[in-house]
Formats: sequence, structure tokens, C-alpha cells
Amino acid sequence: MRIPVLYFLSLLVSVDLMAGERVSFNDGWVFAKGEQAAAEKVVFNDTGWRAVQLPHDWAIEGPFDEQYNARAGGLPFHGIGWYRKTFEVPGSARGKVLRLQFDGAMNNSEVWINGQYLGKRPFGYIGFEYDLTPYLKIGQANTVAVKLSPVDFSTRWYPGAGIYRNVWLVTSDPVHIPRWGTYITTPAVLESNALVQIQVDVQKPSALQEIIRVETTILDPTGNEVGKVTTPIGNQFSQQAQARQQVRLKNPQLWGMESPVLYTAVTRLLKGKKELDKVSTRFGIRTIHYSRKNGFLLNGEQVRFNGVCLHHDNGPLGAVVNRRAIERKLQIMKTMGVNSVRTSHNPPSPELVELCDEMGILLQVEAFDCWAMEKKGAEQAYNLVFDEWHERDLRDMVRSFHNSPSVVMWSIGNEIMEQGKQDGWKVAKMLTDIVHDQDNTRPVTAGFNNHGGAIKNGLADVVDLVGFNYKPALYKETLAEHPDWILYGSETSSCTSTRGEYHLPWDKYETHESLRVTSYDFIGPNWAVPPDYEFFHQEDNPAILGEFIWTGFDYIGEPTPYGGRDHSTNGYWNGHWPSRSSSFGAVDLCGFPKDRYFLYQSQWTSEPMVHVLPHWNWEGREGQTIPVLAYSNCEEVELFVNGQSAGRQVKGEQPVTLPMGYRFLDAKTWDSPYRMRWNVPYKAGSLKVVGYKDGKAVSEKVIQTAGKPAKVTLLPDRTGITADGYDLSYVTVRVEDKNGNLCPLADNLVNFNVTGAGEIAAVGNGNSATTEPFQASYRKAFNGLAMLIIRSKRDAGEIQISATSDGLKAGSAKLVTR
Repeated sequence: MRIPVLYFLSLLVSVDLMAGERVSFNDGWVFAKGEQAAAEKVVFNDTGWRAVQLPHDWAIEGPFDEQYNARAGGLPFHGIGWYRKTFEVPGSARGKVLRLQFDGAMNNSEVWINGQYLGKRPFGYIGFEYDLTPYLKIGQANTVAVKLSPVDFSTRWYPGAGIYRNVWLVTSDPVHIPRWGTYITTPAVLESNALVQIQVDVQKPSALQEIIRVETTILDPTGNEVGKVTTPIGNQFSQQAQARQQVRLKNPQLWGMESPVLYTAVTRLLKGKKELDKVSTRFGIRTIHYSRKNGFLLNGEQVRFNGVCLHHDNGPLGAVVNRRAIERKLQIMKTMGVNSVRTSHNPPSPELVELCDEMGILLQVEAFDCWAMEKKGAEQAYNLVFDEWHERDLRDMVRSFHNSPSVVMWSIGNEIMEQGKQDGWKVAKMLTDIVHDQDNTRPVTAGFNNHGGAIKNGLADVVDLVGFNYKPALYKETLAEHPDWILYGSETSSCTSTRGEYHLPWDKYETHESLRVTSYDFIGPNWAVPPDYEFFHQEDNPAILGEFIWTGFDYIGEPTPYGGRDHSTNGYWNGHWPSRSSSFGAVDLCGFPKDRYFLYQSQWTSEPMVHVLPHWNWEGREGQTIPVLAYSNCEEVELFVNGQSAGRQVKGEQPVTLPMGYRFLDAKTWDSPYRMRWNVPYKAGSLKVVGYKDGKAVSEKVIQTAGKPAKVTLLPDRTGITADGYDLSYVTVRVEDKNGNLCPLADNLVNFNVTGAGEIAAVGNGNSATTEPFQASYRKAFNGLAMLIIRSKRDAGEIQISATSDGLKAGSAKLVTR
């Protein structure tokens, strides 16, 4: 049933369309899949369309089917989709400018207002806006129509589909600050003071002759005014003007990873005493500097990039942007020891950048996965529009995020095919120059996998920072041959594993009939290495800035190491269906840490920790030797088996031999000093590891042999959430024995019932090889765990959750929304 057109009107009228207001335009939309003749026209019967709330990803609903391109997740993301929304504009809009802003739409978007064509935007990852004013009917109904037409082979992963990011309605005076019209830099930062420069663009009618004052007030993190500057704009006849302002702040609080302090610049356009427009811009005061000698300096202190590459999807939720989902993802990464993120391989959502600003996470913002030359598996991608759109998209990406202190480098591309082209350097230089022209305060980089081509053809010479993908063994010689280069691992490891999955013999380097990957953490495709090998070369080459691992989270699509591209069937990813998600993540698709998460934690954190693997349920293998591994940042680790010490090891003294499938090495094994191993005859009971520093026990972890599944336990990550229709609670679903031990092999089907002020947003379990739907009221446990994602409604109250499974004691939980 269609939502009444006045549903949005109540929100619109409540703000009275004040100049400078930006309100959500997410409600009141209807959606239909497939071509809809004349759907852009005002007179059109859309009563049979489905009501949706934006952001919306039409493809995540499924069904999974390999005909939709298994490499991209086997979900129906390509085709045509239409969105329509009818709303009324009150009389207070007369004389104002109304702009419709999209944070992103996937992809090939076209937009109409009242039947008038506004334009198109092919790139699904970039924000854009249209001026509705000339076509609006004041005091009457107005209709916006959006057509999206994503195509197959437009991506090498799951892109999502639909208006998957937020949409906003912005009201302003004809004299206003355009989108992304403020640019704030801090060129001089001392302990006693900091110079803040503000550049303000102003859009105005060309005939305007009155003097406009641009007033910027700086607010500290507590909201107190700490600086103010006013600049007049004269009676220029052009439609664009620009004010350049400076404010010197005393005793500035610096933005950093441990203390991400944010200031706010409130910029007003004033004509006499009348306020024409107002824009608030958050920024941070900090310094960044790169050099071959000292690496990356943040506020004068050296920082190594303990980074992860992250795709934009949010697991079972699909590609939809949700602030809480992104916040949780970043929180999990920070606990692993991550301090930086590479937005692979496209411009991110504003929410991700805002959260990195707030949480103190460094960002490499990346523009493109290809330039003009196509890639295998993505022949219908950005290469089709590169010539026409690259400059506008690149400039808009930089302008979108140039005020964010978390952004410390811009990437112009990932593994682009022009690396192998003799004049490929020309494209790299052109893009680098565009970025430098738009923002000269941060360096430009790119991720090169064809290092020989990037060097020979000059691409590596024209960027500021040289990123190598999967070339740790070449760091030393590259640094020696290019003493002026600043080098880092832009994409590293590509190790694959499945949470809770252990295959014996433990060191057999092969794929598995289960379509899962052992969590002993060494298997990957032939370009990949275990994390340990990258650790070693990072330590051996301190001039390297750090690394961005592939990847922090599993993501939908690219089901490596399973599958292979078959040209005989038009490029579908065949042979291993239903493998439909990657296994690259240190964390699975639901956010459950894999063992590899703790291996990185052992290198990237200082709070004492120790981790032990595998699980200790090996019925039928009594007396057989099971390799037990420990990861720790402690100096020594002791293993106890059923209460008896199996010996204490000093980290690094007894290296663990790992199989290597890395095509760039002759050796098929490598000895890792970052793990500890014991060979233990299996007997049901317990494993306990104790970490020691300076001879004192500082950390421990225990694994018990679990009995038969007896109950379902629900563990919400938050029991109180906001009643806004967007906020989420992630509820961990555990299948446990009667004593509360996780049953690590359990695959019980669990049914959910949710009542009250919330609803099921999605379900999942981290299994990368299943076609179970994400939108359902049930889910099988996978290796003992499943995930229930609850979304609030808009009325405050309680949410009651129950989880039942045949033969098990039911689980329950209560949430409160406010």
C-alpha cells in the first residue's frame, strides 16, 4: 500500500523550509523493479508499487542464483529499478532555492521532477545534487522520479542496487553556499596557536549588486566560540564569488587517533541583518607529513599504518548505508588494532568518513577501480564513462571530504590496467594533477599490482606515495633502487579463512569440498601470503609506511579461493556455487572475529592478549595429534591441556613452518616467528593458554570441549537503541551446551520472533557458501553462531525477541527504544 503523500509533508512543514536547512528526504518513496513505461511523468499510476524507506538496496532481498553472476555475489543487482516520491511544497518555499542531494545511487541514475529531466550520474559511489526550483509547484503536489540501470559485469564484487545512500532536501536563499562550498585548512599549527584558513564559495544571481557579508564563527568541541571573522563580498556581477578568511586560535586542541578533537566552523551569509544561508563544517586541527626518513608523521609523531581495506557493503544488510552498521564495523576493527582504512575501491559514504573523524581512524579515500581500460570480469564498469566523467567525479570526491581530518591521502586508482601501457603515466599524472589542484594538503597515491609495469611505464614516478599490492619480498630492492620514493603496502596478504573451520592435516595447502577454508590462516590465492610474511617484511624495512590488509571484513562477492572465470558462459563465476562471499576478512560477514583477527591483534595492540585455536571438539579423533596454535603479544605463552602444562614457549624462538602458495617465491614453506605451536593428542576436556610478561601471567584464554547442543542464548550488542527507524542492535545467537559452552560444530536451525517497537532487519551466520536469504525470520547456526539484526521502529517502547530451535531451550532478549 502506498504511503500517503502528506507523510513527508509533516516533516517539511515542521522546519518551515528555513534557509540553510537540510532535512532527510528518505521517507515516502515507492519502488518497482523492471522497466516502467512513462514512470517519469507526473500522471502515472504507481499505486501498485512497493513503499520503501531509503536507503534501499533492492538486490539484497535475493534470491541468490548463480545466473546473476556468482562472482558479484549471485544477487539480482543488475537490471532496471524505479523510485517515485510525491510531496507538497508549502508556500514558505516561495523565493527560495530547493536542491535535492543524493549521497549516492547505484548506478547509472537519471532523475526527473514533475516530468522535467534533471540529469544523469553514471558513477554509483559519488554524491550529486539537482536544483528543483525552476520546476516546483508551490502549494501543490510535486513528483520526483529516479531511474537506475546497473548492468552486469560493472563490478568485481557485490555493488548493491538502488538508492542505497541517504537523500536530502536543502533549502537556501538564491544567495547561498553550494554543496561542499567550504574548504578549511590549518597550514600553521603550534602548541600556542593555530592558523585556520577558510575558503567559502558563494552562489548568487548574476545581477545581484548588494554587498554580502560572509561571517564564520569557530566553535570548540564544547560549543564555545573561540574565533570569528567576517569578510564582505562586493557587487560582483558573476554568479560565483569566493571569500578567503583566516582565524588564529589560541592553544588549539589537536585531532589525533587517541583524541579526535573536532571543531565546527559556522558560516553565515548576511545581507544587512538578514541571514541568507548558514552552513556548519566540522574540521580538525592537525599536521601530517610524509618523508622517506621519518615515514608518516601525525602531529609530529610517527605512525605506522595498521590498515585494512574495506568494501562498502554491510554484510547481511547489503549495500545500504546505515550509520550504526558502519560504526560497529569500525569499532570491531579498532579492537583488532586497526588505525587506518582504505576505502576499496571507490569513494565512501559520508557516514564512514564522519565516523572516522569522530573515532580517530586514518583514511585513504580511493576513487576508481579502473580507468579507461577494462578489467576482466568487469568489462561494463567505469571504463565506459571514464573519459567523460573522471574529472568531475574525482573533483567531487575530493571536495566531499577535504575538510575531514581523518583523510590523510587520496588514491586515484587500484590495480588499473594502464600500468601495462607505455604511456599509462600520462593518465596517472593527469589524475594526480587534478587532485593536487583541488587539494594540495594531502598526497596522492595508487595501488599497483603490476609493479614492473608501474615502474617501467612511469606511473609510480608521478604519484606522491607508491602503493604496492602483494609485493612484500620486493620492498627492499625497490627502496634501494628508488631512494626518493615513499613506499607502503597498499594491499597485503589476501589470506583466506572461514570462521571456526579447521581441516586436517592442518598444513595441507588445498581447497576443500565444503567450500570453506581452514582457519589455520595460511591458505590464499596464488598472489597471497599469510599475514606473518608481510609482518616480517614490514619489520625488515622500517622505511615502509605500513600496510592495508585485504580485507578487514568479509564482503559479498569475489568468493575466493573458490570459483574461476569461465568465458564460455559469458564470464559467470562457475564451478563452486553456492560459494558467494569472499573469505578474505579477518572478520566474517556478520562481524564475528576469525582466528586471524587475533593474529593481527597480537602484532597491532599492546594490551596483553593471548588466543588459542582450534576448537576442542574432535570426537572420533581421540588420541590423534591435533596442532594447537597460540597468537599473543606477550613474551611467553604456556599451554595447559586438561590442567597439565604442555610447555611454555618464548615468542619467536620456535618458528612455525607455514605452507606457501605464493607465486613470487621458489620456497613452498616459510618459518613464522609470530605463532606458537604444540602437538597435542586429543582428549576431551580443556585448552588453556596463559600469556606472560616479565615472568608474570597477564592474560589467559580457555576453550572447553562442548557437550551436546542444549540451548539458544541471545546476546545483544546494545539493549537500548534510538527509536528513529534506522538504529540497530546486533544480537549474537549462540548454540550452547547445558553449561553455557559454545557448541563449535552446531548448525541448528533457529527461528526468531520479534514483537514491539522493532523488527528484523537481516539475519546471517558468516557462512560464505550458502544461499539462505538475509531477509528472513530464521537462520541456521554456522559453527555454533548466527546473527540477528534488529532495527528500531519510530515509536519508543520495548522489543521482545525469542529464538527457538527444535530440541533446544529457547533464548530470549529485551531491547528498549527511546
